[in-house]
Amino acid sequence: MSPPVSSDLGYVPPDGGWGWAVVFGASISVGFAYTFPKAFTIYFKELQAVYSISYSQIAWITSIMCATTYGGDFDLKPGIYTEWMNITSGWMTARLQWYGDTGAESSRRLCPISSILVNRYGSRPVVMFGGLLCGIGMVSAAFCTSIMQLYICVGFITGLGLALNLQPSVIMIGKYFLKRRPIANGLAMAGSPVMLCTLAPLNQFLFDSFGWRGSFLILGAILLNCCVAGALFRPIGPGTASVKTQVTKEGKGALKQEVTEDAMEISSPTHLPMENKTEEEEDRDCCEKINQYLDFSLFKHRGFLIYLIGNVLMFLGFFAPIIFLAPYAKHIGIDEYSAAFLLSILAIVDIVARPTTGIIANSKWVRPRIQYFFSFSIAFNGTCHLLCPLASSYTGLIVYSVFFGLAFGMVCAMLFETLMDLVGAARFTSAVGLVTIAECCTILLGPPIGGMLIDTFGDYKYMFVKCGLVMVLAGTFLFIMNYYNYRVLAKEEKERKAKEEDPKTVRTENEGRKNWIKETTQDGPELEPLREEQAGPKKEVNGISEV
Repeated sequence: MSPPVSSDLGYVPPDGGWGWAVVFGASISVGFAYTFPKAFTIYFKELQAVYSISYSQIAWITSIMCATTYGGDFDLKPGIYTEWMNITSGWMTARLQWYGDTGAESSRRLCPISSILVNRYGSRPVVMFGGLLCGIGMVSAAFCTSIMQLYICVGFITGLGLALNLQPSVIMIGKYFLKRRPIANGLAMAGSPVMLCTLAPLNQFLFDSFGWRGSFLILGAILLNCCVAGALFRPIGPGTASVKTQVTKEGKGALKQEVTEDAMEISSPTHLPMENKTEEEEDRDCCEKINQYLDFSLFKHRGFLIYLIGNVLMFLGFFAPIIFLAPYAKHIGIDEYSAAFLLSILAIVDIVARPTTGIIANSKWVRPRIQYFFSFSIAFNGTCHLLCPLASSYTGLIVYSVFFGLAFGMVCAMLFETLMDLVGAARFTSAVGLVTIAECCTILLGPPIGGMLIDTFGDYKYMFVKCGLVMVLAGTFLFIMNYYNYRVLAKEEKERKAKEEDPKTVRTENEGRKNWIKETTQDGPELEPLREEQAGPKKEVNGISEV
């Protein structure tokens, strides 16, 4: 069970009231951030024909958008433990438990762009600015004359705008809710699959009615609704909290500096050693500042390395199938609306799969073995992709979309919970940051590699087979290595218990030695000098410890 929720915000969150308006705005922001890159694939076929480009070139648009969105913001909020899709009162929730401080210092540790801007300006202007960037990016894309311009407008500018919408939404919910935070976050996160159900058919309708350039203009106007969502994020909290925190930190810093200087003056009779220590302290401070953002000691953590390697490998095949699903359906002769509806089917199953996985993962039978369950879900996802080429009809693609949505929801529901299970709450924030940085590389490269296979062989099945093999390999790797890790941890635990028993034996030997000394002191004064020599060092040691 997770520890009870506590608040260090300096005020009592209302747990309702205007907070529900914040939840509504957050569902819009989160929905666009997670859904827009997937729904944009509806335009791939037309853009390929207009610019005469290959599948790998068109896939770079979504890859750049996803990498920018995830790389700029996917760490969620430092200081938060995210347990995706627990169930509270029958709602699909994303339960967030706070650990450590909740001040600006903790929210700055992973240093994403959105964290810096939120700490400087607040959530409301950041989300509104992100919505403005999304609108500008899509409106500018309507006038693009080359694929490189689309990379910049759609991939980078729109992706950055989506990144600025995601984290501030999660932060605002944490400020407005405490007891009802699981329900509030569940409703906000539910905006992603709900938005995908509607946005994919809407994109197809806009394309048929206005063409891709007109659709981009309308999508730019639709994305400006993120500004409206951001306007709902009314600031909350004590007005002097930040000032008091800053003054307190400055006072502590000044006191620490004075104590350090006094200690250096006492311990160094000359100025030369003092300067050497100052240089050493500067180097140490530099390393400490770096470690404030990312804890690189995690690379010595065996479980973290296993998770990192497995997930980096998994993301090579994680997004490409959902990006090329609608184009593949069109390629085998299915009409545009039916192809877009496949994404809606996937999203509907995803809505059901995430909370169901949360219930199963939290059960007493699966919880101790959640790493194995996560490995199975990845391998199951890859198996679905391996069987996709057998689906040559629309009915077969519907069946594939159902199982793909189930597997996709299972992986997403346990993606962060498994990392938390390995590294613990204290190191979770840095672990998420390091994993996200590494995953962005494979998120960026996965779809273009799949498009390159389509260009080379002229068939989509090789792309699905590649993604399936990669994910099956990642799931198998995680299963085997986690089994090995658990065996080693059990062995280390036995050794630790054995070491805990050793001091008892040492204590018994010490007591026997003391009794022997007491007996020998009764033999006469000839041992008195020896006792004085033994007592002298003890006094000196005690004197040093007292100083």
